[in-house]
Amino acid sequence: MLAVCKVREGEGGIAVEEREPRDPGPGEILMKVAAAGICGTDMQIYYWAPRMARRMELPRVLGHEACGSVEAIGDGVSNVEVGDYISLESHVYCGTCRPCRSGKAHLCKKTIYPGVSFDGGFAEYVTVPSQIAWKNPPELPIEVAAMMEPFGIAVHSSLTGSGVSGKTVLVNGCGPIGLMNVATSRALGATRIIACDINPLRLSTAEKMGADRSVNASEEDLQAIIRDMTGGDGVDVAIEYSGTEVGFNACFEALAKGGDFRLVGPPPKAIPVDFTHWVVKCPEMQNIHGRRIWDNWQVASELVSSGSVDLGPIHSHSLSIEEGPLGFELIREGKALKPLIVPR
Repeated sequence: MLAVCKVREGEGGIAVEEREPRDPGPGEILMKVAAAGICGTDMQIYYWAPRMARRMELPRVLGHEACGSVEAIGDGVSNVEVGDYISLESHVYCGTCRPCRSGKAHLCKKTIYPGVSFDGGFAEYVTVPSQIAWKNPPELPIEVAAMMEPFGIAVHSSLTGSGVSGKTVLVNGCGPIGLMNVATSRALGATRIIACDINPLRLSTAEKMGADRSVNASEEDLQAIIRDMTGGDGVDVAIEYSGTEVGFNACFEALAKGGDFRLVGPPPKAIPVDFTHWVVKCPEMQNIHGRRIWDNWQVASELVSSGSVDLGPIHSHSLSIEEGPLGFELIREGKALKPLIVPR
């Protein structure tokens, strides 16, 4: 079978290779891939960020946002059957550590990931533990099913802390999950939503997803706009996706006293934080990592199945496996939102 792989260290190194699908062992399933999304983690692998380099062995088939049909099952699998239409959770958890036993499997101390720890879904077939399979309704488009994993992060961010209902929300950084967060904030009752980025494609899509105001931070004064929209109070919820020091500080400055600061996109390296200002503003701080398994999946499924959220505008390209490396370049050049690799 053909697969999109990271084949060498350093920036780039994305190539299409011939690989053999692996038969499922005990507790595993073989999934025929229908679609798989290129995401921020894949781009970190592309750039060979230190946090990825130290945990990966190459070559590696990439991809952890995937959907498809169950082709075969190993011994002991009881949660899915051959023919089931599924999406994949990306956190393979141990089930026995303290976080797992406390209902926080997304924080498992022994988490491993498809496309990072073992071969992933940018291929015609992928073998994974059955524990990460989520059954989809048969009518769900594959373009949506392939985005359910990242969509769960947006749901997690919207529901955590004090939620978003009745609140003014700032989403800073409108990559695919930031755009999904705009949509979930709208669906879950946010009063006003401000979307901030510097990419015109992302900003125009944010308006399609439900933003009341999109702000190009390279051309407009975000803080002045927020003061004007909130009567000088600031936003109730600031959700940071940009992963930059500038974005982190902008979210904090925009926040109302006692508001919720939700960090989803962590900076790739340490940044200075002046906590004397935090003492005055007294924010509630939440760090969002992955999805609460399976709580956020249930809400995510209901939001898309009911039509409350339309993820369609975020899907920008459908590429064959042979075209897979092009998806990385499109993202790098700011010309794509969510490219999907769709095996022919």
